[in-house]
Amino acid sequence: MRQTWRWFGPDDKVSLRDAHQAGAEGIVTALYHIPPGAIWTPEDIETRLHETRFAANGAKSGLYWDVVESLPVSEAIKTQTGDWREHVANWTTSLEHLAAAGLETVCYNFMPILDWTRTNHRQILPNGGTAMVFDLAEFAAFDIHILARPDAAGNYREDIVREAARHAQKMSEAQKDELSHAIIAGLAGAVESWTLETLRRQLDRYSGVSSEQLRRHHFDFLEAVVPTAERLGLRLCCHPDDPPFSLLGLPKVASTENDYRLMVEAVDSPANGITFCTGSLGSRDDADLPGFVDRLGSKIAFCHLRNVTTYHKGTPTGFLEDDHLHGNVDMVAVVGALLREQERRRDEGRADWQIPMRPDHGHDLLDDAARGARPGYPAVGRLKGLAELRGVMHALAASN
Repeated sequence: MRQTWRWFGPDDKVSLRDAHQAGAEGIVTALYHIPPGAIWTPEDIETRLHETRFAANGAKSGLYWDVVESLPVSEAIKTQTGDWREHVANWTTSLEHLAAAGLETVCYNFMPILDWTRTNHRQILPNGGTAMVFDLAEFAAFDIHILARPDAAGNYREDIVREAARHAQKMSEAQKDELSHAIIAGLAGAVESWTLETLRRQLDRYSGVSSEQLRRHHFDFLEAVVPTAERLGLRLCCHPDDPPFSLLGLPKVASTENDYRLMVEAVDSPANGITFCTGSLGSRDDADLPGFVDRLGSKIAFCHLRNVTTYHKGTPTGFLEDDHLHGNVDMVAVVGALLREQERRRDEGRADWQIPMRPDHGHDLLDDAARGARPGYPAVGRLKGLAELRGVMHALAASN
């Protein structure tokens, strides 16, 4: 697999030089300053291309922009309200501009409002490092007692509601603010952030929108943009819901293998593909990730390789972002399945036989905390993950 590295632009505390030294072969980035619904202009795209190819001192970085992550889909498109048709047209125009600049793989998601959600960005680990976590009871405390969403308690089991009440009672105002910030202020890669009031207004837009309706909106979006992507030779790839279950009473349409099967069957095209995120999908106990690759691997255009350890079996109540080789996901089996898929593609003569992957998320280790990079995107923690994944790939290749 092609080893890539997410980079957030010149203000990223983890530099291109760091990525190159970690052994990355390509860069995953986006135009984070452009709001959802607006056009990505050729000038902005060319600026980012130049920034990935050259360091601040003018020296070549040795890296190129491989994958767009993400070209955001606006809430208007997801809800089919307001200027949503114009936003779809703008999204298609952005695809034209990206293809003209030589980009081929475009990741996006169809998650309502919150791109991804954690309740603590830096939980201290036994070794002194930190990791991101999601705790459903803490999230319920935010939802029921801080956001005060009407009828929120009805979306949780009784034991979670009771635990949420205990959390809320113990929290100081500063701790409530910290929890709210962790959930709604925007994690790395999110283009938008919210306040309690703006989040409430966004939730109102989804009033009455079921998962079935959101899925129809997703398919409508794909029917509108995939023909252009196919004509341009682009690969669009949808990222899973993170976490892969409903929060805030919102619908979800990319949480399971069956969701993806429905998606690729609805618009059957080589341009309609999957971002295979092992951490998002793997936080459900019913996920069979090696089997997912065996069954839908031909549609995988991009991989996020990370691992999680869930707190309890059965109904998801939370998870820890674990080491890349420890957790729910049998990473060796998953990588083996992906390597077999690559071989199958190469035998077929597919130009896109090599699947780009990146080590997703990582613990803050050694001097990561002092560097102050975005949560989940440290230098040392991701280097460790990439090295472990690289070792798995080399070992599996040598055994064949």
